[in-house]
Amino acid sequence: MNKFFSALLLLTLGFNSYAISVNDLTNKDIVAGLKTALNKGASNAISTLGKTDGFFTNDRVKIPLPDSLQKVDRTLRNLGMGKYADELVLTMNRAAEEAVPEAKTLLIAAVKDMTVQDAKGILTGGDTSATDYFRSKTSQKLGVKFLPIVKNATAKVGVAQKYNQLAGSAARFGLIDESQTNLENYITQKALDGLFLMIADEEKEIRAHPVEQGSKLLSKVFGSILQ
Repeated sequence: MNKFFSALLLLTLGFNSYAISVNDLTNKDIVAGLKTALNKGASNAISTLGKTDGFFTNDRVKIPLPDSLQKVDRTLRNLGMGKYADELVLTMNRAAEEAVPEAKTLLIAAVKDMTVQDAKGILTGGDTSATDYFRSKTSQKLGVKFLPIVKNATAKVGVAQKYNQLAGSAARFGLIDESQTNLENYITQKALDGLFLMIADEEKEIRAHPVEQGSKLLSKVFGSILQ
């Protein structure tokens, strides 16, 4: 192992007093290093989104009105009442921003539960294999945690209940998709989509810039030890 990889490995795994070769590392050491990287990526994504304007000013994750409300939005704006649509959009995004920090506990738990087999799949998978791991392990539980927070936030704007009633009727006539019949569920799903999108961005950054993150090195270590 050259000096660059040795130094990077020491940084990632927390050793600072002596050099370590690949052959000196145990599976436990390697998994611990990968867990550190995954925790960092998840924490960065949560920090980015779980604050005021984390969703609202980020065009990649900003939650728009459901498709079923787009026509209503245009009508309101033509009537000079666009502020009501704007208020709803802001409320939806604020709800997501409030909900996202609740993800930290579940994502950390998913990292703690990661096995060597999981690590092999992550390291030998694609650019978003760690994100896919998080999604498979936490999506359902995150939805359960997010939904009450979203409901509480949207309750402050009475339009949510009225929307749900109208959308339910429209869905029975096939006018809108069933996935958009409940505003709170729609926001919750969009919040999850945004969270996993940002985690994927973090993962790609780690893989693309191993000098800063060490992920590429860990991939090499797993490849040499666990084949």
